[in-house]
Amino acid sequence: MDQVAHRHSSHPAIAKRLKRADGHLRSVIEMIEAGRPCLDIAQQLQAVEKAIAQAKKTLIHDHLDHCLDEATLPAASGARTSIEEFKEIAKYL
Repeated sequence: MDQVAHRHSSHPAIAKRLKRADGHLRSVIEMIEAGRPCLDIAQQLQAVEKAIAQAKKTLIHDHLDHCLDEATLPAASGARTSIEEFKEIAKYL
Protein backbone atom coordinates (compact mmCIF):
# COMPACT_ATOMS: atom_id res chain seq x y z
CA MET A 1 0.00 0.00 0.00
CA ASP A 2 1.56 3.28 -1.11
CA GLN A 3 1.38 6.09 1.37
CA VAL A 4 2.16 9.75 0.95
CA ALA A 5 4.73 11.15 3.38
CA HIS A 6 2.89 12.55 6.35
CA ARG A 7 4.89 14.90 8.56
CA HIS A 8 4.11 17.54 11.13
CA SER A 9 6.37 19.98 12.89
CA SER A 10 6.20 17.85 16.05
CA HIS A 11 7.52 14.69 14.37
CA PRO A 12 11.26 15.45 14.78
CA ALA A 13 10.76 16.06 18.51
CA ILE A 14 8.75 12.85 18.82
CA ALA A 15 11.46 10.89 17.00
CA LYS A 16 14.11 12.41 19.27
CA ARG A 17 12.12 11.43 22.36
CA LEU A 18 11.69 7.88 21.07
CA LYS A 19 15.38 7.56 20.25
CA ARG A 20 16.18 8.65 23.80
CA ALA A 21 13.70 6.07 25.15
CA ASP A 22 15.34 3.46 22.93
CA GLY A 23 18.72 4.26 24.49
CA HIS A 24 17.25 4.01 27.97
CA LEU A 25 15.60 0.69 27.13
CA ARG A 26 18.92 -0.70 25.92
CA SER A 27 20.43 0.42 29.22
CA VAL A 28 17.68 -1.38 31.11
CA ILE A 29 18.43 -4.58 29.22
CA GLU A 30 22.10 -4.21 30.14
CA MET A 31 21.12 -3.60 33.77
CA ILE A 32 19.10 -6.81 33.82
CA GLU A 33 21.93 -8.78 32.22
CA ALA A 34 24.40 -7.31 34.74
CA GLY A 35 22.20 -8.31 37.68
CA ARG A 36 21.47 -4.77 38.89
CA PRO A 37 18.94 -4.31 41.72
CA CYS A 38 15.28 -4.58 40.76
CA LEU A 39 14.49 -1.14 42.19
CA ASP A 40 17.02 0.51 39.84
CA ILE A 41 15.64 -1.44 36.88
CA ALA A 42 12.03 -0.58 37.76
CA GLN A 43 12.87 3.12 38.01
CA GLN A 44 14.50 3.09 34.58
CA LEU A 45 11.60 1.13 33.07
CA GLN A 46 9.21 3.74 34.47
CA ALA A 47 11.21 6.46 32.72
CA VAL A 48 11.11 4.55 29.42
CA GLU A 49 7.39 3.96 29.77
CA LYS A 50 6.68 7.65 30.47
CA ALA A 51 8.80 8.78 27.51
CA ILE A 52 6.94 6.48 25.13
CA ALA A 53 3.54 7.45 26.54
CA GLN A 54 4.36 11.15 26.15
CA ALA A 55 5.50 10.59 22.56
CA LYS A 56 2.22 8.81 21.81
CA LYS A 57 0.18 11.54 23.47
CA THR A 58 2.00 14.26 21.51
CA LEU A 59 1.48 12.39 18.24
CA ILE A 60 -2.24 11.88 18.87
CA HIS A 61 -2.84 15.48 19.91
CA ASP A 62 -0.90 16.72 16.91
CA HIS A 63 -3.04 14.53 14.67
CA LEU A 64 -6.22 15.88 16.24
CA ASP A 65 -5.03 19.46 15.90
CA HIS A 66 -4.04 19.16 12.25
CA CYS A 67 -5.50 16.18 10.43
CA LEU A 68 -8.90 16.16 12.07
CA ASP A 69 -9.27 19.90 11.54
CA GLU A 70 -8.47 19.56 7.84
CA ALA A 71 -10.88 16.66 7.39
CA THR A 72 -13.76 18.48 9.06
CA LEU A 73 -13.22 22.02 7.82
CA PRO A 74 -16.43 22.15 5.76
CA ALA A 75 -18.50 20.56 8.55
CA ALA A 76 -21.62 22.18 9.92
CA SER A 77 -21.43 24.29 13.06
CA GLY A 78 -22.81 21.53 15.33
CA ALA A 79 -20.29 19.03 14.02
CA ARG A 80 -17.45 21.53 14.52
CA THR A 81 -18.54 22.01 18.14
CA SER A 82 -18.50 18.24 18.68
CA ILE A 83 -15.03 18.01 17.14
CA GLU A 84 -13.74 20.79 19.38
CA GLU A 85 -15.21 19.07 22.44
CA PHE A 86 -13.60 15.79 21.40
CA LYS A 87 -10.21 17.48 21.03
CA GLU A 88 -10.61 19.07 24.45
CA ILE A 89 -11.49 15.83 26.22
CA ALA A 90 -8.69 13.96 24.43
CA LYS A 91 -6.23 16.07 26.42
CA TYR A 92 -7.07 13.90 29.41
CA LEU A 93 -5.97 10.65 27.75
